[in-house]
Amino acid sequence: MKRPWKAREKRLLQTSLTLDFLLFNFFLLLLVAIVYIIINLDVVDFRISDQVVDPGLNVEAHVYVTELENEWLSGSSDEANNTEIQRLKDSGGWIEVLDADRRVIRYIGDKQDTFTQYSEAELYAGLENRNEQPYYYSISPLSTEGAAKYVLLKIPRDLVSVRINDNQLITNLKHPLSFYIMIGIGLVLLLIFVYSYWVARRIKKPLSILSLGLTQMIQGNYSTRMSISAEREFVQIGETFNYMADVIENTSAEKRYAEESKQRLIVDLSHDLKTPITSIQGYAQALVEGRGEDKDRQQRYLGYIYNKSVQVARMIQNMLELLKVDSPDFRMHIQQREIGEFVREIMADTYGEIEQNHFGLHVLVPDEEIYARYDPELLSRVIQNLITNALSYNPRGTELRVELIPLDNHVVIEVADTGVGIPQELWATIFDPFVRGDEARTGTGGTGLGLAIARRNTEKMGGRLTLSRRGRETTVFTIQIPK
Repeated sequence: MKRPWKAREKRLLQTSLTLDFLLFNFFLLLLVAIVYIIINLDVVDFRISDQVVDPGLNVEAHVYVTELENEWLSGSSDEANNTEIQRLKDSGGWIEVLDADRRVIRYIGDKQDTFTQYSEAELYAGLENRNEQPYYYSISPLSTEGAAKYVLLKIPRDLVSVRINDNQLITNLKHPLSFYIMIGIGLVLLLIFVYSYWVARRIKKPLSILSLGLTQMIQGNYSTRMSISAEREFVQIGETFNYMADVIENTSAEKRYAEESKQRLIVDLSHDLKTPITSIQGYAQALVEGRGEDKDRQQRYLGYIYNKSVQVARMIQNMLELLKVDSPDFRMHIQQREIGEFVREIMADTYGEIEQNHFGLHVLVPDEEIYARYDPELLSRVIQNLITNALSYNPRGTELRVELIPLDNHVVIEVADTGVGIPQELWATIFDPFVRGDEARTGTGGTGLGLAIARRNTEKMGGRLTLSRRGRETTVFTIQIPK
């Protein structure tokens, strides 16, 4: 079932605040309606308590005059048929008939006072209907012949409320108007407080999460992540924070790894340099002390010294090359170039060394022109290092394959051999500096930097260098370069 409104995480903050304001207005109108109903209930209750027993009872004397005149004209004295008179009697009131001298010559109903004659002052005072009077008065003249001149209506005062103002809302309230105004103001202030607290809480909660996350980041806890359930702006801020935290965490990890690699590089370099230098010192000392008496031994010692010095020079050169690529001052010349002929030239330059090691060579390059984005110097070094690595660690008769494969978005160069292969446990670290596929640190292998330089150069060009095996080919290096 589809919800008729957007989830909070998909709404804008402005939309949420607008909806909250509309909800506030709805509750405000509901509150006004409730106060109005309470006041009306209070007014009705007051009216009922102040009215006569029969709400339809007439309290004006002229109404009864008409019935009495009709009664006297018809000659009937059946008061039970007179509806208004019967209502009056049931309510505890009565009618007095006065003559010209204001004497009571007749009364209808249960007379509850002792007046038999009224002076003008007494009659006028009664007609004022003051609050302290025991009875309500109403008088009307009679037009029939005879002694009767006036009809005086009397009703117990506690059954009648005399009102001299038409504004029923003011005159009929049990409590002062200020009482209801204060209640209304109090309820409105309570509603405003609740609304303000609700809105502030909705905004404060995601801000508190953001503040806590930033504090943890400042303290170095880069694994901090945020999960915010709020409006779209806060969700976007949280996602941006998480992305920033990912970048910082990865950068810190890479920096830490680089520092560790640098330290390990220095240690390994020191170890690898120590062995050939120690050998050079030993053979040189033997020559100085005259232990190389015959020419053959001297030549052999000098050959050892020369080979070890070449190894040291090559190691230092490779180290400088590895550091040069990572230097911020290093300039690359990457642009789109034809790569087929380039690969053929590299293989032609290395063919003599391959033939000298009695390797079988298979170069597979398509005849059509193939273009890719690369730096000739870096890519040349990558391919040469992979071939040198194959020549250094494999026996004679190994088959070497170099193949160029064009794909849709990139170009693949595979350098594969059928030699002894690289142990599976070294695959995870084979591209790290000073890791060799033969016995560790023997001095008979390479420098251990060739594959590290090859991968670093490939990544600098925006490509990838991976290791795998396929059928008879125990080692397959795959270079991916973007077109």
